[in-house]
Amino acid sequence: MSRKSSRRFRELGTSQPPADSRVVLRRAVVLGGSIAGLLAARVLSEHATEVVIIERDDLEAAAAGRPGAPQSTQVHALLDGGRIQMDRWFPGFSRDLIAAGAVLSRDDAIRMYVNGIVKAPASDEMISASRPFLEVHVRARTLSLPNVHFIRAQVRDLAFAEGRVSGVRCTLAGEPADEIKSMAADLVVDAMGRSSRLSDWLERAGLQRPEMRRIGIDLNYATAVFRRGGDSHGATSVQAIVLPQGGRRAGVSALTAVEGDRWTMLLAGFADDRPTNDPEDFRERCRRLPPVFAEVADKCQMISPVATYRQADSRRRDFHLIRNLPAGLVAVGDAVASFNPVYGQGMSSAALHASCLSAYLRSVTSLAKPARDYFELVRVVVDAAWQTSTLNDLALPHVNGPYPRGYRIARRISDLILRASVVDTEMNQRFLQVAHMRTHPNDLIRPGTLFRAARVTRSQRSRQRVAG
Repeated sequence: MSRKSSRRFRELGTSQPPADSRVVLRRAVVLGGSIAGLLAARVLSEHATEVVIIERDDLEAAAAGRPGAPQSTQVHALLDGGRIQMDRWFPGFSRDLIAAGAVLSRDDAIRMYVNGIVKAPASDEMISASRPFLEVHVRARTLSLPNVHFIRAQVRDLAFAEGRVSGVRCTLAGEPADEIKSMAADLVVDAMGRSSRLSDWLERAGLQRPEMRRIGIDLNYATAVFRRGGDSHGATSVQAIVLPQGGRRAGVSALTAVEGDRWTMLLAGFADDRPTNDPEDFRERCRRLPPVFAEVADKCQMISPVATYRQADSRRRDFHLIRNLPAGLVAVGDAVASFNPVYGQGMSSAALHASCLSAYLRSVTSLAKPARDYFELVRVVVDAAWQTSTLNDLALPHVNGPYPRGYRIARRISDLILRASVVDTEMNQRFLQVAHMRTHPNDLIRPGTLFRAARVTRSQRSRQRVAG
């Protein structure tokens, strides 16, 4: 199964645009104008005569963030796996994003510290920008497509007919809540995020709710924006990870250069470690981190309030397990799975879900049947991200499961690979391939990789004994 998952993941992550698209739908309706919904609409534009995006937020005011994305003020980075998909669906997207002000970080401009030790250098690149900036550019590309339309409305329910989803019921913006409009659809896409009400609508229709799995992470973080300046020693993307070992308190911090000649800095803690919105508390925390954080916090002008955010859990909805799944329905993005945000997997997962939707629509033989093949593809992407993030989250002292089968050995292997990646360039390169969602995490348990990791850590211990 591991080889099959790795192969499918590579296929879904291809940079090559599909060459065999066909129109199989009259109207597709996307519920939510998030990045996940916009990318789904882009894919659907090749397979539907008409694509309608229904979004409740005022997108004209979205340049400063929107209520439907309360995390938009926090640090966002586009992992390379997500960037590849963005360029796949919008040719030249990365180039245009950088030209508009996004920051491309390469190689030694990307730094990662583990327990205060900078990891071995590796060849890598990443684009960083604010969430509203990214969303505005994806939205502009999507809505420029001639068969994609936007409606501002609040979705109230789904319509069902003959064992399938046949459309949606919604209230248009500015109209009374009891003024319900119906819209027929051949396919409905749930892109309503973590707070999606799809499970309730399915249950109300007498159908099974998707099983929800949760891991309580109790993550607390705060972000501040600074005017660029100070001495970052050439770094434009910095991450500092503190592992809960040797009495240390776990935490994750990130510093990224973004558009507008600004820094965004995030400080994250778990459980009772809660960064506040007090600027002095923020700066004091920065002084306990690698010097670049204090350099920016103390010498650059803070140009935003400190914005705090809390996420109680990581969660996934297992649509592939629904016994009576109706036809005419798929889900994308956080509506399927929402991970610990410090790993930056959200936007890249959404981009890969769009790839799953494309593969499904290019191969489907009957839309009268439930989209089980689609959800099996999405499962590959969700499993990969879930495996990467939750394996680390389950090691936190305050997290008490549920632990998957084989967790202990998986944890030991993960620790071995992380230790080796700190000091060995080749191991760090392989680690980053998975962290940036370019390859499946199962690729890290290949015999050659494990042998190298064991050899590197054994050599490191020998050097430490000699030095001691």
